[in-house]
Amino acid sequence: MAHINAYVGFNGDCRKAMEFYRGCIGGELSAQTMGESAMADQCPAGLKNSIVHSALIKGQVVIMGTDMAGPDGYIRGNNVALCMSCDTEDEINNFHSKLSAGGKMLQPLGRSFWGDLFSCFTDKFGIVWMLNYHQEQ
Repeated sequence: MAHINAYVGFNGDCRKAMEFYRGCIGGELSAQTMGESAMADQCPAGLKNSIVHSALIKGQVVIMGTDMAGPDGYIRGNNVALCMSCDTEDEINNFHSKLSAGGKMLQPLGRSFWGDLFSCFTDKFGIVWMLNYHQEQ
């Protein structure tokens, strides 16, 4: 069954915020900078230390974060997305076609640089969704 986690965008403060949350909640924190990612060669030097993805995990609690902003830039208050992790390719295709209907596509469903099927869009109510399916290789 699919599950949903919060994905929070920060304006250059992702590492500091996620370390703060770890201090409050506990758990394991992982973070990858843009310079460590597969997109490092395409990245301006000033963004190399920006967090492209982080995750704080404690039991069932998962908070993910990034310094990367969408096409409209960072807007405080609109910087939280619902990230749905899907269990099958059929499931992600089904959720994608239904949830994105009437919305605005930010990244079409396709293979991501990290190898998963991924899409990001705003639904017709203005909610940002990130759908991800990780197929074991």
